[in-house]
Amino acid sequence: MIVRDFNELKNTDRSVSDARWNSVRMLLADDGMGFSFHITTLEAGSEHQFHYKHHFESVYCMQGKGSITDLGTGETHAIKPGVMYALNLHDKHILRADETLVMACCFNPPVTGTEVHQEDGSYAPAETA
Repeated sequence: MIVRDFNELKNTDRSVSDARWNSVRMLLADDGMGFSFHITTLEAGSEHQFHYKHHFESVYCMQGKGSITDLGTGETHAIKPGVMYALNLHDKHILRADETLVMACCFNPPVTGTEVHQEDGSYAPAETA
C-alpha cells in the first residue's frame, strides 16, 4: 500500500513548477501503478498551451474556475469544481485559469517526475523522458 501526504510532498523534489503552475507528483512511474497522479495548481490569470502527444491525461477540477479550448475543434468548455476532462485523442489545448485552479491529474503512461514541457507543449515519449 502506498500512502502519501500532499502537505509533506509539496516541499520536496516531487513538487515541480514551471510558467505559473505547480504540480505535486503523488504517484510516479517508479511506483508501478501504470499511471501517475498529480495535484496541479495553475495561477489565476494564467494561460497554458499543452499537447500531450505521447500521454493520455484525465483531469478533475477540485477548486477554481477557468476554461479549456480544444485547438482541433475550437470548442471551449467551462472548468469549475466537479468538471472532469480527458485528453483521449492527445488533444492539443489551451487551459485558462480565471481563478486559481486546483486539479487532480492522471497520466498514462506515467511520468517519471523529471519531465519538462517541450516547446510544443508536450512531454517526451516515456521511454526517452
